[in-house]
Amino acid sequence: MSAKTVLPAVAMTAVSMVLTLAVVVMWLGTAMPWPVALVVGLGIDGGWLATLAYERRLAAQGDQSTGVTAVGWCFGLVATGVLVAHAVTAEESAGAWLAVAWLPVAAKALWLVHGLWERTALTRGALGAIRGIQQEARDEAAVARARLRAEAATEETRLTAVTQAGARVARVQAKTAQTLSRAWSTLETARDGEDTGRALTSVTTRVTPGVTPTWDLPVWGPTEPVALALDPAPALTDEALEALVDQIRHSETPALSYREMATRFRAAGHSASEVRLRAAWKRVAV
Repeated sequence: MSAKTVLPAVAMTAVSMVLTLAVVVMWLGTAMPWPVALVVGLGIDGGWLATLAYERRLAAQGDQSTGVTAVGWCFGLVATGVLVAHAVTAEESAGAWLAVAWLPVAAKALWLVHGLWERTALTRGALGAIRGIQQEARDEAAVARARLRAEAATEETRLTAVTQAGARVARVQAKTAQTLSRAWSTLETARDGEDTGRALTSVTTRVTPGVTPTWDLPVWGPTEPVALALDPAPALTDEALEALVDQIRHSETPALSYREMATRFRAAGHSASEVRLRAAWKRVAV
């Protein structure tokens, strides 16, 4: 996987070193013997290559030296400066030489990117685990979204059904109220009619001479329940309640459960609160 970054860096370094050596020999060869210019070019490229090799060695050991990195960048800037100076002083193709003057700095930047790649690279197992975690998170999110959509659709269906049922109930109530209103109006008309009064007079015994008994309309509306004034049964003591619970519980074999005992207790006409009855059951059943 590191070949994706190391191959461009190596290619850019080789091109920039060759270009730097050629420019130094062509440019300085006119002012000094070409062997001297060749030595100068090889010195620049050699210093750059030496610092780069040392940086790669430290990176392989998991270490880093700021001084070596600074020296390497200095050699790269020197090579770039030589190329820029040659492009400025060149009489022909100055733009073309200036366009390639950035190659040494670009090569150093590619080696920096390769170093960052190496420091952040992960093994295949770690990458597989990360992909599995991401896929699991996506699956859970998709399931949660589907569940929410299904719940929303179910709730919408339920509300629609409830609304329709309520509308039907309202229509039935309105129709019933209209029918009752018509019946009430018919009764009121019959009660107030002259023929009805004469018919009632002929079949009803007068209570007071000269007075016709009144025909009252039936009551239509809420009525108050009549509470019967009954004397409450005397409350059972705890001992009597326990004895009665134990007697009902063991009236059959096997012994009755609490629900069956409570049902028979109240069916027999006895009265006790649910709390007292359950407490007595627990004391007897222990």
